[in-house]
Amino acid sequence: MLEINLLPVREVRKRAEARQSLVQLALVLVLTVCAISAVHLRLRDEMNRVAGRIQQMERDIAQFKPQLDQVEAFKKKKSELEKKIDVIDGLDRARRGPVRLMAELADRIPQRVWVTSLDTNGGTLKLQGESLDNELVALFLRDLATSEYIDEVDLEGTKLNAEKGGLKLVKFDMKAELVSPKPAQAAGAGKGKGKRKGKATAASPSGPQG
Repeated sequence: MLEINLLPVREVRKRAEARQSLVQLALVLVLTVCAISAVHLRLRDEMNRVAGRIQQMERDIAQFKPQLDQVEAFKKKKSELEKKIDVIDGLDRARRGPVRLMAELADRIPQRVWVTSLDTNGGTLKLQGESLDNELVALFLRDLATSEYIDEVDLEGTKLNAEKGGLKLVKFDMKAELVSPKPAQAAGAGKGKGKRKGKATAASPSGPQG
């Protein structure tokens, strides 16, 4: 019977399979290295583009920095001017306020009514005066209530004062709120004197109150 030794064939086959595995592994390694290299190149190109954009932006910022500094300086100067204007407006209102108030009182106070005391605290006006009778006091309060600068006119009380020159005078106390009308109202204040505004509480014209 013929006997064949298959060991060399098996060894050759194993070696061939090992070489094929090594070739496949080398191919996988080569493909992996190529893929990594491609990704690396792409990332490097992206980083270069980003770095270029950053440099361009830095050049633009450096180019426009003088203009930006000018804008900031203009904003700061504008803020300072607005503050100065507010101060000037406040001083102007403080200057015109008493003048406007005295003009309003002078325009509306009837004859035979005299103001003896005048006090303003914030937006509140307190006034004391004397009159020949309560009817004139009521007329005075009604006229004050038509002013665009005075609101919430209220008579706090009246009483018979001592005689002066043979005349019995009525002493009265009143309170009101000072308001700042809108420009349109201030311009038409002279035309609106006949229009009643606010609240006016006056004494009864029947005679002095004790």
